[in-house]
Amino acid sequence: MKITVVRTHILQAALSQSFASSRGWYDTRTAMLVEIETDQGIIGWGECYGPARMTAAVVDSVAPWLIGEDPLRTDCLWQMIYARLRDHGQKGVVIEGLSGIDIALWDIKGKHFGVPVQQLLGGAQRTEVVAYATGLLRRKADDPVRYLAEEAAGYVAEGFSAVKLKVGFGVEADADATRIVREAIGPTVKLMVDANHAYDSVAAIRLGRMIEQHDIGWFEEPVPPEDIAGYRAVKAALSIPIAGGECEFTRFGFRDLFVSRALDIAQPDICAAGGLSECKKIADMAEAFGVRYNPHVWGTGIAIAASLHLLAVLPSHTPPSLTPVAPILEFDRTEYPIRQAILSEPIEHTRGIVSVPDGSGLGVEIDRKALARFAAR
Repeated sequence: MKITVVRTHILQAALSQSFASSRGWYDTRTAMLVEIETDQGIIGWGECYGPARMTAAVVDSVAPWLIGEDPLRTDCLWQMIYARLRDHGQKGVVIEGLSGIDIALWDIKGKHFGVPVQQLLGGAQRTEVVAYATGLLRRKADDPVRYLAEEAAGYVAEGFSAVKLKVGFGVEADADATRIVREAIGPTVKLMVDANHAYDSVAAIRLGRMIEQHDIGWFEEPVPPEDIAGYRAVKAALSIPIAGGECEFTRFGFRDLFVSRALDIAQPDICAAGGLSECKKIADMAEAFGVRYNPHVWGTGIAIAASLHLLAVLPSHTPPSLTPVAPILEFDRTEYPIRQAILSEPIEHTRGIVSVPDGSGLGVEIDRKALARFAAR
């Protein structure tokens, strides 16, 4: 079997209502999908996290290296692309482009052998995964107290047992929002907060100490990803577990985080950190260092499916016991018209539980009419 075509699909959709994380306001959402076709008619799909036109340029530039190659040689092709771009692309959009290619190759491999990707990754330890609702961003409305409480309570009513609040809008405002959301969801639902690296260690520690009383599951990206010393300072100062890694890349970047003991919870994004090949290696390394692993997921149904296959094979955070603590899925609940529309059969949750696709490859089929509808002009 040989690769014959590599295509990129840049998608874009306007939002009915703008929302903000700590990094800015968003009125559109984009996606960049990778399609790889073989001479046997098998097509694999992948996705790149990051700026869509930039990652598309990476994939389009790399595509000639892949034509004529055997798509089943996933590790060899990963190493070939990484080595050729090592001088210029150890992190960032180059690795994000490589991630989408790698996911598509795994999709081909599963379809070729007629098995789900999780079976090729070592076999499923679980067939369904607990999901947490990501949402609770800021809107252009007068009263965040009201809409954050209503939104959080809505997720609990849907059956989610955990939710994540976006912070990074000022320490006092974040502390108030955390209190409001905790009151809205009650004492038994898990609550995490995510600053999207809005603070330095001084401000992050101050906020952490103000919200510790609310039983926070983790404090995500409290400081910029480059500030490993800041991560260590925040981790040492707080009882809240510290999470991060969505802006880190490959096993080499995560090795430095793990050796420095900067994180309690690693959050590589499969569509950014190097694809399924690399994220399985990062997961194995995290287990060796005693670091929990819950992937970052902020993409279409392809990203969700790929993340579910990896989550299916990961060991529990705790050693085998009667009450193991299993890794969980980030389930984006913010507006994103592209997310499920590109799938012939959407990946949905049932009372906060998501099943791992059991079809061959990633187990999803792509709706080409949706690709045309959302194609960026």
